[in-house]
Amino acid sequence: MIEMDKQVLILKTIEFVKSELKNAEGGHDWWHIQRVWNNAKKISITEKVNVLTVELAALLHDIAEAKFHNGDEEIGPAKACEFLMQQNVDAIIIEHVKNIIRNISFKGGNFISEFHSLELAVVQDADRLDALGAIGIARTFNYGGFKNREIYNPEIKPDLFLSKEEYKNSVAPTINHFYEKLLLLKDRMNTVTGKELAEQRHHFMEVYLKQFYAEVEEDK
Repeated sequence: MIEMDKQVLILKTIEFVKSELKNAEGGHDWWHIQRVWNNAKKISITEKVNVLTVELAALLHDIAEAKFHNGDEEIGPAKACEFLMQQNVDAIIIEHVKNIIRNISFKGGNFISEFHSLELAVVQDADRLDALGAIGIARTFNYGGFKNREIYNPEIKPDLFLSKEEYKNSVAPTINHFYEKLLLLKDRMNTVTGKELAEQRHHFMEVYLKQFYAEVEEDK
C-alpha cells in the first residue's frame, strides 16, 4: 500500500470512528480515541512496528467497547473487521487489528493475555496512558457517574485479586478502581517510552489520592 493510500485509509477510519462514537460515553468517545492514537504514534517512533497496524488498531480499539455491549468482546473486532474489509485492507493486517482489539483491555489483576505482538504492546501502552494522570482521573469519575456508582465508601475495600468476570461485573465505588486498575498500570507498561510517560502520570494520581483522603479526614 503506497503512502498516499495509507493516508486516505487513516482519514476514512477517523471519519468512521467519529460517526460511530458521536454519542459515546465521555471517557470512550472520539477524544479518547484521538489521544490514544497520538500516544501510539509517539511510542511507535522508538519501536520496530508496523505503523499502519498500530494506527488502525489505536483508532478502532474502542469502536464497540464490550462494557457498553453487555460484555460482548467480539462486537468490536467484528465491526472493525467489516470496516477494514470494505477498505480492501490486507487480510493479515485485519486479523492483527482484530487480535489487538480483543486483547488490549485490562481485564483484572489476574488476567494474562495469550496473544502478544509489538503492535499490541504499543497500542496497549497508548490506551493505558489515557487511564493515568489527570485525564485518567477525569475518565474514571466520569464513568463512575455514568454507572451511578458511589465515589467512596470506606466499608467496601478494594480487591486486588479479581478474576476477569469479577472485574467486569464489579459495582464497587470509583475510588476502588484506582487500586484495582489505575495504580497497577505503571508496572505493566510494555515499552520504554510507555514506561517513561507513565511515571509522571502515576505520581500525579498518588498526589491526588493523598489530597482526597486528607479532605475526607477533614469532613470527620
